[in-house]
Amino acid sequence: MSSNSTLSQAPVADPPAKNSASWRGLLRWESGLVLVLLASILFGASESPHFLTSTDVFFIGLNMGEIAIMALPLTLIVMTGEIDLSVASMLGLSSTLLGYFFEHHWPIAWAIVAVLIVGAAGGALNGVLVTKLGLPSIAVTIGTLTLFRGIAEIVLGTNSVGGFPQSLTKVGVVPIPHTKIAYSMGIFLVMAVIFGVVLHATPVGRSIFAIGLQSEAARFSGIRVTRIKFLLFVLSGVVCAFAGVLWTMRFDTSRYDAGTGLELTVVAAVLLGGVSIFGGRGTIFGVVIAIVVIGCIQEALTLMNVAAQVQNIVTGGLLLVSVVVPNSTEAVRRIRARAVRRQ
Repeated sequence: MSSNSTLSQAPVADPPAKNSASWRGLLRWESGLVLVLLASILFGASESPHFLTSTDVFFIGLNMGEIAIMALPLTLIVMTGEIDLSVASMLGLSSTLLGYFFEHHWPIAWAIVAVLIVGAAGGALNGVLVTKLGLPSIAVTIGTLTLFRGIAEIVLGTNSVGGFPQSLTKVGVVPIPHTKIAYSMGIFLVMAVIFGVVLHATPVGRSIFAIGLQSEAARFSGIRVTRIKFLLFVLSGVVCAFAGVLWTMRFDTSRYDAGTGLELTVVAAVLLGGVSIFGGRGTIFGVVIAIVVIGCIQEALTLMNVAAQVQNIVTGGLLLVSVVVPNSTEAVRRIRARAVRRQ
């Protein structure tokens, strides 16, 4: 009897210990990110006297705004052990459709609503293929990445649409009144607070963590894994479509190739923020710090007249570091587990 009692208590004691270790690891990673941020600020200040001036702060926020907004829903998706690589293509598709509707004399408000609905439909397509058909999310979203970009090219071709209402295009020209913060970055900060509260202080957030840690166990415990994953993909589609609206208003133009290549930076921001590629670990605060780090590094390199291709190499390097370093322990554990199963 005592032997059975001991065995029944063992599984209860393990998860808190693992969660405690996970949070300690996150705190160490985020502390390291703060040090990287300070180092990038010192580097930028030493290379250019214009770095982090009031005007420069505005442009950092402006350049990172849409990327930061798209990183928030992707954070939740990666937390469940999935990924969405179609984020930038949805931005491009929404920008294209907004221009198409505006060109055909739709009221701008209705055009924006239609674009958001298309974003929800695109996210639902990803969600159905991943959750209902059981296809791997990386393969599905690579496919929809190409699909969305192809549809955008068919809609507008090589044409561009401009002349949007000036009351909206000021998003990319002036900061929020009485601040030096770009509108898109201000929207991101508000959304980051909301996403942070949902992830870290609600049952939905706890469910997302549980799904990422052990999907099958979460399902047996009553969590609606399929529904949550599906809704997260829909959320990603809507938020990325909204980012496409902001992108269009910032440049006052609509083109099918809007946001091409941004998915690399979005994924890099999420993983650099400490979100585990295996799921079940990460914080919104870490992602916010990572956004600022990437923004500062890119702005410093721009002020140094470093070519865009070299900046892409830096972003790719950050992506590799953010995948390898924080997940090395988990990777080793999984390799050992597979070895034990073979034996």
